[in-house]
Amino acid sequence: QLQLEESGGGLVQPGGSLRLSCTASGFTFDSAAVGWFRQAPGTDREGVSCISSSGGNTYYADSVKGRFTISRDNAKNTVYLQMNSLKPEDTGIYYCVSGEYNVHAVCDLHAVDHWGKGALVTVSS
Repeated sequence: QLQLEESGGGLVQPGGSLRLSCTASGFTFDSAAVGWFRQAPGTDREGVSCISSSGGNTYYADSVKGRFTISRDNAKNTVYLQMNSLKPEDTGIYYCVSGEYNVHAVCDLHAVDHWGKGALVTVSS
């Protein structure tokens, strides 16, 4: 059974850091693009960052460029999102995703095949 399981969410003060992890099972992880979407209350889900199967290509939403870093460890079937200099507007539910297309298709065009259940990130003082 395919599964994407997020961990690492929580409450952090503005300017702080968090690292999200997502461990995958049930499919060939190293053949898929993976990444992160988020959804704030009252808004649509948006693609935050995606990484290609080999890790050679990445996508970042303009709002997180220079602050967030995505990486993956194919030996551990895990993708990470390091989030630094967090802002209140980064608050939301962060979903791990996978897709068979390139990072722009997955993150920008929402060509997502599978979703995790989500992890809540709250940035507040």
